[in-house]
Amino acid sequence: METALNIHIKGVVQGVGFRPFIYRLASGAGIKGWVKNTNEGVDIFAQANRDELNAFLHQIKVNHPVAAIINTIHAMPSALADVPCFSIISSENRSLEVTGISPDIAVCDACLADMEEQPNRKHYPFVNCTNCGPRFSIIRDLPYDRETTSMSVFPMCKSCKGEYDHMLDRRFHAQPVACLDCGPGYQLSIGKKLVDGTIDQLLIIVSDLLSKGKIIAMKGIGGYHLACDASNEKAVKTLRRRKKRDAKPFAVMFRDIPSLKGYAHISDFEQHALESWRRPIVIVKKRGRTKEPALSPSISSGLNTVGAFLPSMPLHYLLFRIFPLPAIVLTSGNLSANPIVKDDDAAREQLVPIADAVLSYNREIIHRTDDSVVRIMNSKEHLIRRSRGYAPTPLHLSLKTDGILAFGAELSSCFGIGKGENAILSQYIGDLKTLDTYLYYEKEMTDFLHLFRMKPELLVCDMHPDYFSSKQALSFPGLPLIRVQHHHAHIASCMAEHGLDEKVIGVAFDGTGLGTDEKIWGGEFMVCDLSDFKRILHFDYISLPGGDRAVEEPWRTAIAYLYHVFGRDFHQLPLPFLKAVGNNRILPILKMIDLGINCPMVSSVGRLFDAVAAIINLCLESTFQAEGPMRLESIAANNCNNSYPFRIEKTIGVDETIRGVVDDVLKGVDSTLISAKFHNTIISIIVDSVMLAAQKEKLNKVVLSGGVFQNKYLTENIHMALKRSGMKVYSQEKVPANDGGIALGQLIIAAKRRTSACV
Repeated sequence: METALNIHIKGVVQGVGFRPFIYRLASGAGIKGWVKNTNEGVDIFAQANRDELNAFLHQIKVNHPVAAIINTIHAMPSALADVPCFSIISSENRSLEVTGISPDIAVCDACLADMEEQPNRKHYPFVNCTNCGPRFSIIRDLPYDRETTSMSVFPMCKSCKGEYDHMLDRRFHAQPVACLDCGPGYQLSIGKKLVDGTIDQLLIIVSDLLSKGKIIAMKGIGGYHLACDASNEKAVKTLRRRKKRDAKPFAVMFRDIPSLKGYAHISDFEQHALESWRRPIVIVKKRGRTKEPALSPSISSGLNTVGAFLPSMPLHYLLFRIFPLPAIVLTSGNLSANPIVKDDDAAREQLVPIADAVLSYNREIIHRTDDSVVRIMNSKEHLIRRSRGYAPTPLHLSLKTDGILAFGAELSSCFGIGKGENAILSQYIGDLKTLDTYLYYEKEMTDFLHLFRMKPELLVCDMHPDYFSSKQALSFPGLPLIRVQHHHAHIASCMAEHGLDEKVIGVAFDGTGLGTDEKIWGGEFMVCDLSDFKRILHFDYISLPGGDRAVEEPWRTAIAYLYHVFGRDFHQLPLPFLKAVGNNRILPILKMIDLGINCPMVSSVGRLFDAVAAIINLCLESTFQAEGPMRLESIAANNCNNSYPFRIEKTIGVDETIRGVVDDVLKGVDSTLISAKFHNTIISIIVDSVMLAAQKEKLNKVVLSGGVFQNKYLTENIHMALKRSGMKVYSQEKVPANDGGIALGQLIIAAKRRTSACV
């Protein structure tokens, strides 16, 4: 006996081949009805016998397309209808609700095969289907149809239209579908000269230029990249000089996994992340000597890791068919500190001085997206930068978030909007310290509010009044505004990701964040819930001579610690870094500290890492964010269990830790052992402090957040030690532990406070 269901599915279910999947599933099971997109999700009318409908619902849940994310499936009984078969019907835009938008998806194996076999797609660099291709980067509005994307200016040819309309075709309703006869194309500029030719001809030229040490600007899915031969030290140094990027590591694209394994140690978990449809940059440990041509030393600038990723666009595969070497540097196309370039005019203005040639295409990028960065810790993927392949996938939460707009932080910035029980976080924006980045942040926020049909009702930002993100919140006058303490937002962000809504012990370690006492925090132990927090322990305050200047010059923080621990007698210590800095720079710093001039007090663990990196003469001046801590982690010995003494009373004192580091330097102890001992000390401090708090507060859950916990050595060993002590430990995975996760924390705190106020 036939029955019928109205099925409504919410989540990321558009642009991922969901309707064709439903059509094939229903048709194969003899189910009658229809499926359609709406701005709220996907609606299905299904008519069959009860067992067939139950099996149909089960198959939707377990076999949906890999890039789809189902948050909810609601199935309600319906009246029978006169439907002869199953079909896909026109999309409908009917309310202010929205469905999730798919991130951009790396090209699939079937499309790569088509690129070699189909005459109208022979070596076509824009091949795609319902399972792959551009999504978020090309969308202007919802529902996700060709007319609302930057593909709207490319009318489909008869062949592509036939695939698009054929319900059993893999390109059925694939909005970016195109071929050689009707789709976008590439062009190559060398200086002011425009070079004509097929894509193969253009890539032969590009490959030849790369082999000669030249730099190429290449338009990617979410913006331009700058490429050069990864084995050519001169080319990499030239790229650094022109891009004004002194030492920050470059990402390297490898031909395939076998090629990468010649250069790096790859775990199964790292390989899984590298080969996933998201295609992030994965931070992996470099090998020593290799049989292949060595990577340029300037790529990682002395670090023992490399940010590696695999081809994601058809163009990348076509290039590696011609380019003879296994790897190219492929870094963001921008000048240092500016956002990635996405527009062709901007590329000609900003990138031509850097690149010897520009390979571009004539389809507009609507939303720029940098490459995402992940690190595998404890056999799990932890995001360092959330952008291409991940944003703007919503995070499903336990609280209603409608109308909440979260402005995020100042560094590694992203913002977040609330819809239903979802947090929709923007892609990585960058540091809001340049005009171009701030304008990008502002425009993307406007676009998100339109795209996701969100009218702000409640604003939430950081406590720091001078953050550009906090000032942006003031541009929405007349709306209630909540200011959230930075480190509470860090902990709440991790809690939101793991569905925690209770009191926990929070450990927030980072570089900087304004505290409730107007001092700079960053080494905090808290008892937190989603509404509020209590600071129960923190590292001793230390002067930070020059404020932000000390972040750029870690030797300043090292001087502050030495002065605090040894007094002026530290001058007598024969430390190599003191000689390198020189008294002419040290004496004014001591005067600043004595007079309290531009010396904010900080409890930051990030700055403590800076100080130790400087004391052992590893990093005196920082040319990129967290350079000192990264270098310190990079050299840490793996076979050391020793640590330095410390004090835990009302605060955490590391005077004896600093004395121990200095003694080891003077004894000639290897820096790798000093680094390991220092890391082990921080681990011991965390474990001891957490266990004291657990006993006093009767809590057994600890949440770790803040940029310091991007450190693999630290995070993995802390998890191990705390679990041995019976604690349940949570770290961030789906959103960054750095300030890229702050917006999520702000949003969930605002949602909780609003809910509590209504009770």
